[in-house]
Amino acid sequence: MSGRSAGSVVLPAPSEPQLMLPAWRRLLESRWRQRLAAVTSLSLAYHEAEERSRRSLRPGGQAEAGQLRRLMRGAVAARQALFDTEEALARLSAGRYGRCEQCAGPIPAARLTLEPEARYCGRCAATISAGPPRSAHPRSVPAG
Repeated sequence: MSGRSAGSVVLPAPSEPQLMLPAWRRLLESRWRQRLAAVTSLSLAYHEAEERSRRSLRPGGQAEAGQLRRLMRGAVAARQALFDTEEALARLSAGRYGRCEQCAGPIPAARLTLEPEARYCGRCAATISAGPPRSAHPRSVPAG
């Protein structure tokens, strides 16, 4: 089987479609385990740092508060990444993996290789990230 590597899991070539779903499942499950470990590690580090800060005789300094904020931001980002992977696994189980949630078109394998948790095709992702279209003319405010 010739294939591409995505992390430590080798994905089959697109010419082998019957093998693609199990490969994506292996990749997503591997990422889920990695992300769960990251959430656990960051959460434990945050709680340990917070406990040390409470036990210290001196009030928490800015350095300690900054460290707690960084750990909290990291834990929140890791939890979001874990959630995204869980959602991708749910889509795979439901038969919707690799389909855009906006237009229902296929998400190219190249995009999924770069971002296995992708929910949108490139066109829809660009439209969503750009936000709502802006009008060409500024709104006029009625004189009152």
